[in-house]
Amino acid sequence: MVKQEFTVLSRNGKTELHAVEWLPQGRPRAVLQIAHGVSEYVLRYEELAAYLTERGFAVVGNDHLGHGASVASGAPRVYFGPAGSWDTVTDDLYALRTLEGRKFPSLPYFLLGHSMGSFLVRTYLIRYPGTVDGAILMGTGQMPRVLTAAGRAIAAVECRKIGETRPSPLVHKLAFGAYNKAFAPNRTEFDWVSSDETTVNFYKEDPRCGENPSVGLFREMLGGIEFITNRANLKKMNLSTPVLFVSGEEDPVGERGRGARRAYRSFQRAGVRDTELRLYPGARHEILNDVCRREVCRDLADWLLARLPAGREA
Repeated sequence: MVKQEFTVLSRNGKTELHAVEWLPQGRPRAVLQIAHGVSEYVLRYEELAAYLTERGFAVVGNDHLGHGASVASGAPRVYFGPAGSWDTVTDDLYALRTLEGRKFPSLPYFLLGHSMGSFLVRTYLIRYPGTVDGAILMGTGQMPRVLTAAGRAIAAVECRKIGETRPSPLVHKLAFGAYNKAFAPNRTEFDWVSSDETTVNFYKEDPRCGENPSVGLFREMLGGIEFITNRANLKKMNLSTPVLFVSGEEDPVGERGRGARRAYRSFQRAGVRDTELRLYPGARHEILNDVCRREVCRDLADWLLARLPAGREA
């Protein structure tokens, strides 16, 4: 595996985004682009990248605005930007897809989004239909619209009260506090992340993980969730693009499977012709960092390989 780190200018016109490309020995058979979750960064996906490059895939991804190393000097962390910046981050995904497409113009191209990244990929599928050959939605969910509206109202009040670039203790408690409560009594505040205590310890000790998101980011993400759950918007996707949903059965973001099933069924109702849902027993939110990680890597590789054109899957 050959690893290359580089930067690409965000569509906000001022932030250099940190990006990573993992390449196999020899010419790749396909490309997988990763969209990471909130309060983390793309280098955490190196184990998956190593597994896939051994099977001939190129893997690429960037730290989203305000995450990892994609933070402009003096800019707040875990903050996308002003109202409308959800679209900016989605456009950043497309910009990287375009860049990699120029490098590998004839190769099949796939997207994988985890957690918040899954919401971004779902937004991408609506706004840029037909530009990828498949998508994997990991650790996703589907909040009822009434809860989304309530969350947006709370975020708006908090933005006016404390400013959108700062974290809100109230919003943090309502979101992540509720996730962790499902696993009480708690050993750490991140027990909801994984059932593997070693993984949770690494997450807790990593200064680039678990940062309290700004209330502005919550506002943008909730707006994005409202956008992707709109039935009319789902109809704008390319319905022939294959989509795989994967989540832990104990993942609180997906309401222990209920939210993941709702999202999956919404794609079925929209008419997506090739869609599948897999839930991993006992696993929590980060299935790539849980006890099932090897099984998940194998399943993802098998799904991707099965969707390559004849002659590339060997």
